[in-house]
Amino acid sequence: MRTQVIEKLEILADAAKYDVSCASSGGERENSKTGLGNSRAMGICHTYTPDGRCVSLLKVLFSNVCIYDCAYCTTRRSNEEVVRTAFTVKEVVDLTMEFYKRNYIEGLFLSSGIFRDADTTTEKLVEVARSLRHEHQFNGYIHLKVIPGASTDLLVEAGRLADRLSVNIEIPSERSLKAVAPEKDYASVIRPMDTIREGHDEYRAERKKTKRAPRFSPGGQSTQLVVGATPEDDRTVLSLADGLYKEQKLRRVYYSGYVPISSDGRVPDPATYRQPLAREHRLYQADWLIRQYDFSLDEVLPAEQPHLDMKLDPKAAYALRFPELFPIDVNTAPMEWLQRVPGLGLKSARRIVAARRRGTVRWEHLRAMGVVLKRARYFITTPEHRPHLIGTDPGEIRRRIVGGKASGAPQLSLFGAPPPVVTPPPAAPARGRIVTPSGALAPLASAPLARAA
Repeated sequence: MRTQVIEKLEILADAAKYDVSCASSGGERENSKTGLGNSRAMGICHTYTPDGRCVSLLKVLFSNVCIYDCAYCTTRRSNEEVVRTAFTVKEVVDLTMEFYKRNYIEGLFLSSGIFRDADTTTEKLVEVARSLRHEHQFNGYIHLKVIPGASTDLLVEAGRLADRLSVNIEIPSERSLKAVAPEKDYASVIRPMDTIREGHDEYRAERKKTKRAPRFSPGGQSTQLVVGATPEDDRTVLSLADGLYKEQKLRRVYYSGYVPISSDGRVPDPATYRQPLAREHRLYQADWLIRQYDFSLDEVLPAEQPHLDMKLDPKAAYALRFPELFPIDVNTAPMEWLQRVPGLGLKSARRIVAARRRGTVRWEHLRAMGVVLKRARYFITTPEHRPHLIGTDPGEIRRRIVGGKASGAPQLSLFGAPPPVVTPPPAAPARGRIVTPSGALAPLASAPLARAA
């Protein structure tokens, strides 16, 4: 490999590390007799860089030359410390093919600084994908990060070539975006999202008619939000993400804690600011509850509490905010409620429901199923386990979960949950019904999932 290309790779791969791309391909693409590679829906494996960021692809910028001056971005126009360079289309194609053949990568994630305008930059990204697909018969995964403001024709071609497209919003409110990136606005991001969503919807509709329908970004689209560079609270961030999931049908929203790389006065001072990794982690947990567990935004983060609890995961925080909804009897509660119990995941909840068909589910059965009893024991009942703290002292549960030791609290065991507390069982709610805060039984469909604040 030529020295010049290696030098470019070192510069442009390092610049791309701030783009988050933990993704499964979301689509199937079979190899052909004359082609190379394939793509599976769950075919992307993940590795992690020393700073915890996920890398599974050749993740690289086409160019780090940028005409924009975004205060939070290392490649901003005014940053004179950056060595500027750019690949040629052939160089990116050759790198991808060589690395794929050597099994270094499972695909390509390609982004770029905006070196002239949105269309010129996007055209270069599309040229790379076009050459890989048509000239080299490359069937591996390709993720293109298209540029806000790119024309519809280029977006359509990009969607035909790539497995996934993304357009970055980056800042969680337009007001803050204009403050730190005056050349950008939300409209230039939403328009490409609209085009991608419409193309993907059309593709899915055509695929139901014929499997020969032309592909269009089968892995859908995603975006990335930078948190910490501007003052938005967690509810604002999650509210934007929730709206994008519903309106643009995004496959993922990635949260990236702002890395203090700039001494620009529009963003936090690197001397005192630290990257909010814990906040980033909690946002992903809350996002997961909304997307996979059917929690509403208000249940995860009520308006009067706009910040996530950094010491407690969002599901446990929800349970302690609504103690009147717990404990839940694992032998009678419907699936929708089991999956709301801290320590119970979707898989564990399904196992419990399946086990109930064979008889009464007991404590030892939960342990065998892999339930995280150290967390769940405060929120569930079995014939031999009747927890009382959730009804008398939810604050004590919080102290125990976050690691504090309250006065008189028992020492936690290193070898699993301590023996269950046996107390006289309360009257169990009827199957498929829950007890409302007023004490009355209500059908699940009409029961409140959360107490009004």
